[in-house]
Amino acid sequence: MMRALLQIVLNGVAVLVAAYLVPGISYTGSLLSLLLVGLVIGLVNLIVKPVVTVLSLPLIVVTLGLFYLVINGLMLWLAAWLLPHTLHVSGCGPAILGGLAIALVNWLVRAFTKES
Repeated sequence: MMRALLQIVLNGVAVLVAAYLVPGISYTGSLLSLLLVGLVIGLVNLIVKPVVTVLSLPLIVVTLGLFYLVINGLMLWLAAWLLPHTLHVSGCGPAILGGLAIALVNWLVRAFTKES
């Protein structure tokens, strides 16, 4: 339970970082709505992303994994579509860069924290 809550907070912080770094991604809302964004991104990554990844496995193999960046961008775009008044992604390019930024933030946090 605590790990899931931590992941929600981490996703919210990663969205803030992406909104700060990537032109074309904007976040407007309170701390509570940031937690909602983190929850939606977590649910999209938990439910939709595995299905899309399996269906696009040939493209992932052919592009040597680069298509996975597109999948991350599509998941961010889907989360923004589900939360239109809180998160805005203004195109495919910002979505891919934002997905990359979120993945990097998650990777950095995991790299410097100990798994329990």
